[in-house]
Amino acid sequence: MNRFHIWVFLCFISTMLLLFLEAKTLDPYKVLGVDKNASQREIQKAFHKLSLQYHPDKNKNKGAQEKFSQINNAYEILSDEQKRKNYDMFGDEKGNPGFEAGHHGYQGGNTYFTGGGGQGGSKSFSFSFGGGPGGSNSFGFGLDDIFSNFFGGGGENRFGGFGGFGGSSSSQSKSKSSTKTFRAINSNIYHKEIADRGMTWLLLCYTHSSKGVQYFESTVEEVTTSLQGALKVGSINCEKEASFCKELGVYPGRSPRLFVYSYKETGKGSLAVYDGNLAVKDLKAFCQANLPRFSKRTDLNSLDQFSSTAKLPRVMLLSTKKSTPVIWRVLSGLYHKRLTFSDAEVHDVSDPKVKKLGVDALPAIVGWTHNGKKHILKTGISVKDIKSAVSDLSNVLDNFEKTSKKEASNQAKKEQTDSDDEPIQLLSHSNFEVLCGQKTPVCIIGAFRSSKAREKLDSILSVVSKKSLSRRPNLGASSRDSISYALLDAAKQQSFLNAFNKKGYKSSEKLLIAYKPKRRKYTVFRGEMTIEEVESFISSVLSGDIEFRETHEKKPVLK
Repeated sequence: MNRFHIWVFLCFISTMLLLFLEAKTLDPYKVLGVDKNASQREIQKAFHKLSLQYHPDKNKNKGAQEKFSQINNAYEILSDEQKRKNYDMFGDEKGNPGFEAGHHGYQGGNTYFTGGGGQGGSKSFSFSFGGGPGGSNSFGFGLDDIFSNFFGGGGENRFGGFGGFGGSSSSQSKSKSSTKTFRAINSNIYHKEIADRGMTWLLLCYTHSSKGVQYFESTVEEVTTSLQGALKVGSINCEKEASFCKELGVYPGRSPRLFVYSYKETGKGSLAVYDGNLAVKDLKAFCQANLPRFSKRTDLNSLDQFSSTAKLPRVMLLSTKKSTPVIWRVLSGLYHKRLTFSDAEVHDVSDPKVKKLGVDALPAIVGWTHNGKKHILKTGISVKDIKSAVSDLSNVLDNFEKTSKKEASNQAKKEQTDSDDEPIQLLSHSNFEVLCGQKTPVCIIGAFRSSKAREKLDSILSVVSKKSLSRRPNLGASSRDSISYALLDAAKQQSFLNAFNKKGYKSSEKLLIAYKPKRRKYTVFRGEMTIEEVESFISSVLSGDIEFRETHEKKPVLK
C-alpha cells in the first residue's frame, strides 16, 4: 500500500470521526426542548408542536427537512423507554457506549481510554465502532466495511488492493414503520370487535414505506386521549394485511391514512376517510362528528308516546344542551340494540313538564319499560370525564334493562295466571276461513311437531294474544282486531307448510308463521320461543319492520 492510499484512508477515518462526534452531540432532549426528567406526555407534546412546525409539507425553508428528521429521531429515542434508558446511561439508544462514562477493560469490541483524575478518581471513556464482530455503529457500518469500501473485498483481505468505493454497506438504515402504542387490527378483530359493535374507532393505516408514521401517531394519540371512553384506536399494516386492506378499500400511499368507523342512524357502520389537516383540533372535530347518532332529539310535548307498549325499553336524557351531548351519543351506540334513546333540551327543573316527570335536578335520565311504566333513573348527573361518565351511566342503563325484563316477565306470568279465555284453537279445514280467511289481516300460526312443543306455543300465544298490539300506537284497537292466532299440527298438515317452504320446515320442532291471507304473503320466526321474543316478533310484523315474501302456492291447503 503506497502513501497515497494511506493518506486517503486517514482522511476518510478523520471525516468519519468528525461525523461521529457531530452525531453524538445531537442531544434528543435539546432537539425537542424538554428536560431530562420530562414525562412521556411532555415529550409527546413537544414532538407534536415541533413536527408540525418543521414538517416538509408546511415548511419550505432551507434546513426544515433536516430539522424534521432530527425531531423524529429524537422522538424515536425518548418515546421508547428502553432506548431512552440506554441513551441516559451510555449516550447511545442501542446501549453501545460512546464517549460516556464506562468501565475498564475490554467489552464486546469497545476500546476504552482512561482519563486523568488521580488515584481513585480515574474516569474511563470509550469509543466504539460496534458491539463486537459484525457489529455496526450508529452510522450503520462496521470497521470491516471501511476497509472493504476502500480496498475491496471483505475483512479477510483488507489490504489486498485498491478497490475504490464500489463495496456495499453491510447494513442499511431503517425508518420507523410500525406503530408500537396502537392495537394491531386484522380481519378477525375487525369483524368481531369493531364492525357494528356500537363503538367508534379511529384507524391508522400504513405500509413500511409510509412517511411520517410517528407524526400521525402523535396526533392520533392526543386525540384519543382527549376522547378516551368515546373513541378506540387501532392500526392496520397494509403490507402484512394486504387482503384485509383490499377488502376495506384502504390504500395508504406515501403517507399513512386515517379512517373512522362511524354509524349512521340506520344502525349500519362504515369507514369514513379523514382528508383534513393533520391537526389535533381538526381530527378531533371529525371524530366527534362521526360518533353514533342513535338518540332521537325530541321535546317534552311528545311524552305521551312513551307511555305505550314498545319493542324495547326507552330512555331519555334531559339536559340544558342545545344538541345531543357526546356522552349520550356514545351510550346510544353501545346500547342501540337493547334500548331506544332520545334526548330533550330543558331550561330548568321548574318547567311544569319536568315537574310532571318527577325530575328534581338536571341533567337527568328517565326510563320507560316495555309496558310504558316510567322510572327516574338518575338526576343531578355530574361528569368528571367521558370515560368515567360512560362507565357510571352504563351501570345505570344495565340495571334499568334488568328491571324492564323483570317487569315484563312478571306481567306475562300475571296475565297467564289471570287468563280465563279459551285456549288457542287448532287450525283445521273447517275453521280455516274463520281464523285465517280473506277477512283476517294477519294470522299468527304456531306450528308444532310434539306435544311438548304444542304446550309451549299454546302457553306463549295465550299470553301474547291478550296484549294490546295494534298496527299504530294509540289507535285503541286490541290485538284480536288486527290478528288471529291458531295452532297447527305440522306432522299431520305437512302439505300446508309446503306452501310456505319447499322442505316444509321439517327440521323445526316449533315455529311461528305470520300469514297475510289477502296478499298471500308470509314471514317466519324460528328464534327462541319466549313471551318477550314472540311479542317482539309480532310487534315488528304489525309495524312493517319485517319483510314478507310470497307463498309458493296460491293458497295453503289443509286436510
